[in-house]
Amino acid sequence: MHPRAEAYYDPEMARLKARKRRTRGGRPNRRSPARLLIILVTLPCLVSLLAVVPLRWLNPPTTSFILQDGAAVDKWVYRRWTPLAEISAHLPLAVIAAEDQKFPLHHGFDLQAIQSALEEKGRRRGASTISQQLAKNLYLWPGRSWVRKGLEAWLTLLMEISWPKRRILEIYLNTVEFGPGVYGATAASRRFYGRSPGHLDARQAALLAAVLPSPKRMSAHSPSPYVNQRATTIMGWMEKLGGRRYLPR
Repeated sequence: MHPRAEAYYDPEMARLKARKRRTRGGRPNRRSPARLLIILVTLPCLVSLLAVVPLRWLNPPTTSFILQDGAAVDKWVYRRWTPLAEISAHLPLAVIAAEDQKFPLHHGFDLQAIQSALEEKGRRRGASTISQQLAKNLYLWPGRSWVRKGLEAWLTLLMEISWPKRRILEIYLNTVEFGPGVYGATAASRRFYGRSPGHLDARQAALLAAVLPSPKRMSAHSPSPYVNQRATTIMGWMEKLGGRRYLPR
């Protein structure tokens, strides 16, 4: 520093000037909270987009439910991905008939079923679509909290926007649990019936769909009278839906 300049150096004035440079027009930068809010909103959205959109083309290596399931180390956890075209048409039709008959028609949510569930106070009535179940199985955890339901709704919306219906059905059939530690159509058909998923008949497909509400308690391999009756009912629904013509294209 020049000797003359040194005599006029005022540390306090230097701090004030530095503070003014950090603000606009000498006023505090009031955009900082807004920027923080934008980051807090944008970052989760970007993370969820990165988690969902690529699965339109890439197969998920595992799911949240498999990772949380101690039985997932069992040898019957799915090892080979089976494209939807190689799965017997009976199975997706049975699953739609049993779990979500409006699947090809809605955009992720069955509003009528949700309204009915809300009106039936005191009873637990399932209103989740296949898309909602897949969002939960892939990314979330069991439970009924509002936080989880909110995340499930957001992920369901992203999936419905990003993936065609056939892709949603394909991932669902390859990752859903059909028995304790038995995840995916390939594992289930080989474990319970000793055949590939492409050779499942209508009855076997209906039995697999019948246990989906509670796969750890119900058995498609040794079905109880209730499971057998439910499978018979599902086969009737499959026939009413019009067979494979009802499947999304």
